[in-house]
Amino acid sequence: MPELKKTASNKGPAAKKSAKPAPARAASKSPPRPASDDDNGATARSADARGKYVYCIIQASDPLKFGPLGIGVEPADVHTVNYKDIAAVVSDTPIEVHDPTRENVLAHERVNETVMRKHTVIPMSFGTVFKTRDDIVELLRSAYDAFHDVLVKMEDKLEFGLKVLWDRDVMVREIERADEDVRRLKQEISAQKGSTYFARMQYGRLVDAALQAHSEKYVAEIFEALRDVAVASRANKPIGDKMIMNAAFLVAREKEQAFDARVKEIGAHFDKLTFKYTGPWPPYNFVNIRLKLERAKEK
Repeated sequence: MPELKKTASNKGPAAKKSAKPAPARAASKSPPRPASDDDNGATARSADARGKYVYCIIQASDPLKFGPLGIGVEPADVHTVNYKDIAAVVSDTPIEVHDPTRENVLAHERVNETVMRKHTVIPMSFGTVFKTRDDIVELLRSAYDAFHDVLVKMEDKLEFGLKVLWDRDVMVREIERADEDVRRLKQEISAQKGSTYFARMQYGRLVDAALQAHSEKYVAEIFEALRDVAVASRANKPIGDKMIMNAAFLVAREKEQAFDARVKEIGAHFDKLTFKYTGPWPPYNFVNIRLKLERAKEK
């Protein structure tokens, strides 16, 4: 049987995650008032200045509190900053660059996981800090239509990651058994006492082409098998020589169990492949908001 593992459920703590998907796409390129010196440059920002760390955007008309979950040596209280019917999920934080340490990243993920249990979330990228509450309100106001549109499209949808790996040596031996030309060249190389350079070159080209064809066939079949239990899918670039598929799937909450079951079926069918299955996550791979905000003009 293949290795088939689903990690990181929204029913458990974030620390159990073994893998993280692609970085959050919903990020503010330039906050309306970035963490910096005062506008007039007269005084430097004090070391104990406090700002707001933003984890995600949700739909909420009333202020909400999520408890002490946020980034910090002592987990910061997480709450919302609201504008109309949307809100930023935030915690108080020093105005500084947050290093992507394991503890900080897990805290960021922990908040998003907790919030997504009951809300559709637009995840913000790690380290998004605003200087004041008013700056966050300006973010929500300036990008209200974009946020609202994405929240509607992502409502009750979750992301799952699926990485598929194989043992290249095992696949090469299988190709040698099944492909007459490859088998003949290998025998020719083994039998020759002199130079085998050209035979080896031809053998290498044939094996690489066969591996590519096998990989594409496996990946196409897996995507096809999951198509009717997913809303959308995205193929990311595989990492390393062993990985042949690195994909993200957007799944409706109501089909989460069906998607789980289908992945298990596929894993049992492709017994020569190793499946690494993670989620649910916020829709990192399916939200792509780029915000360029300008400070509101003073009247």
